[in-house]
Amino acid sequence: MRAGSDGVSAGPSLRRWSVWISMALVAVLLGATLAVLLAIGDLSRARSRLLDVVGPAVVSAQQLGADLVDQENGVRGYVLSRSEDFLKPYQNGYDRQSSARATVAALDTPKVADGLGKLDAAMNGWRSQYADPAIAAVRAGAQLPDESIGKQRFDEVRVALSALQEELARQRTEGRAALNDSATGMAVTCIIAMAVLLVAVLGCVAAVLIHVVGPVSRLRQHVGLVAGGDFAHTVTATGPAELRELGRDVDVMRTRIVSELEQARDRNAALDEATAELRRSNAELEQFAYVASHDLQEPLRKVASFCQLLERRYSGQLDERATQYIDFAVDGAKRMQLLINDLLAFSRVGRHREKHVVMPAADLVDEARRNLAHTVEETGARIEVGTLPQVRGEARLLTAVFQNLIGNAVKFRAEEPPLVRIDAEPGEDDMWVFSVRDNGIGIEEQYAERIFVIFQRLHTKDRYSGTGIGLAMCRKIVEYHGGRIWLDTGVTAGTTIHFTLPRAEADVPEDD
Repeated sequence: MRAGSDGVSAGPSLRRWSVWISMALVAVLLGATLAVLLAIGDLSRARSRLLDVVGPAVVSAQQLGADLVDQENGVRGYVLSRSEDFLKPYQNGYDRQSSARATVAALDTPKVADGLGKLDAAMNGWRSQYADPAIAAVRAGAQLPDESIGKQRFDEVRVALSALQEELARQRTEGRAALNDSATGMAVTCIIAMAVLLVAVLGCVAAVLIHVVGPVSRLRQHVGLVAGGDFAHTVTATGPAELRELGRDVDVMRTRIVSELEQARDRNAALDEATAELRRSNAELEQFAYVASHDLQEPLRKVASFCQLLERRYSGQLDERATQYIDFAVDGAKRMQLLINDLLAFSRVGRHREKHVVMPAADLVDEARRNLAHTVEETGARIEVGTLPQVRGEARLLTAVFQNLIGNAVKFRAEEPPLVRIDAEPGEDDMWVFSVRDNGIGIEEQYAERIFVIFQRLHTKDRYSGTGIGLAMCRKIVEYHGGRIWLDTGVTAGTTIHFTLPRAEADVPEDD
């Protein structure tokens, strides 16, 4: 037995224990089976001898006696009546005698053979000294032999037959006793075999309980203490080598967990500091938003207002270039206001939270259409809406998604009137996949990611107005609701935008 890595000699392995227990059980089972089979063999042989040999021999001996009596009666009747009909019982008894004698002779014991020999000698004497001479004398009309000789010889036959039947009866009694002894022996053997097997099983169970279940229970207690939070508790194990190794592995894992917990505490402390810094930064961002929405826009409004006043007051006194410069300044101020408002709206997504509610997506589309009613009417756009499901989220933000996508479809139109189609179908992970298709100018595949980046434009502001923040806003709103948005690059005509939103029955956790 080799020493374990912890300096204590290791016990047998679980595999060795299982082999030992299996071999012990198999050996006991084989021994018990062999003993029972031997007992069954003895019982079968005793039964076969009694039923197949002794029993038929006893019956045949009785039949043999009847055949001999028939012969004696036949001879006596023939002597008295001189009729050949009385010889038929004699002849029939003589014929049946051979079959009955053969069955008795099958018993094949010295005493039975001796008895048969004496019976044969007595019968032969009766026939030769009386039966055959009497039959011959009757047929020849001669002097009959002395009847006393016949009676004397047949009495000898009866004595020999009686001795043979007594021997057969004794054999039957011995056979019954042997059968009973074999049955008792088989019952005793079965009881002993079951007892030995039960003791072996109990011994194996006791060995498993002591050497396997006990160490496993103690290991479970150690692991339970660690699982309960006592990470300083050292896990030890006894018993088979596998359990000892498992105990060492669990203790190594415990040590590693303790180390990682220490590291996690350090990281949590750093994370708490970063969270505090983030809160401070968010507060500053809120302050910036306030300043941007009030303090920065106020000078822009003044610049635009005074430039417009300047144009009206000195109208006709300024040359064409000065008027153009004033228009540039007013347009720049208005565009700056629009840019600031869009940037503020983008920064507010997910920060000023509203409760996520269940609502029909069709209502969101209707609200977006009402907000775009003037543009839709002006361009002659047609908006088709399929069967839309209920979704969970913030109505104001989701309306902005549909409004931006429909507005882009109308804005970036081709020569024919705009056609927008909105559909939805079930997706994976409790999500709905929405599709917004149009017949506009389309977007090339190479710009599939760029269009969702803030302030990224594919066209100049002179051709298409806007700040380039609409699709970026859509992406932020959709991701805030747990979905994603993408361009269908497989579409060659027009533009198709897909995005996912959670189903109404799905539980969507809100961010902290």
